[in-house]
Amino acid sequence: MTIAHEPVDGWTEPSAADRLALIQRTDTVAMVGVSANPARPSNFVATYLLSSSTDFDVYFVNPVADEILGKPCYASLADLPVVPDLVDVFRRPADLPGVAEEVVDIGAKAFWVQLGLWSADAAKLANDAGLDVVMDRCLKIEHARFHGGLHLAGFDTGVVDSRRTVRSH
Repeated sequence: MTIAHEPVDGWTEPSAADRLALIQRTDTVAMVGVSANPARPSNFVATYLLSSSTDFDVYFVNPVADEILGKPCYASLADLPVVPDLVDVFRRPADLPGVAEEVVDIGAKAFWVQLGLWSADAAKLANDAGLDVVMDRCLKIEHARFHGGLHLAGFDTGVVDSRRTVRSH
């Protein structure tokens, strides 16, 4: 089932090829709203992004945590030691325009809003500033689907094969 989204003036959802190109030119990712709780989707995505499945240099932005998954947390995007190529956002829809402003202010190149999240205002702000904008998509899922690691359970099996194993007795 597809959920209807409010249109964004001047922006079109990027195609699969556009999303792949964005992922391929991304070296650094900042995750805004990442949680220390392993049951939260942001923690699952963070675990994947830190794994050997990706080559990303990952930074966490969470003002109430000192460390998540052994990595330091920063209070804001402005506090990061680098300007990330892509900012992956796990925040409530009402917070997205403010985060988009921060993303523009620090000079990041891409504003990525996680699966299930959409904000026409945030997308317009980021798009008007020349950023690549992706909404309602999971960076982990998109990376895995393009790199042969998507499994129904959501993890990298290391196998790219659709054939069933036939056992002989």
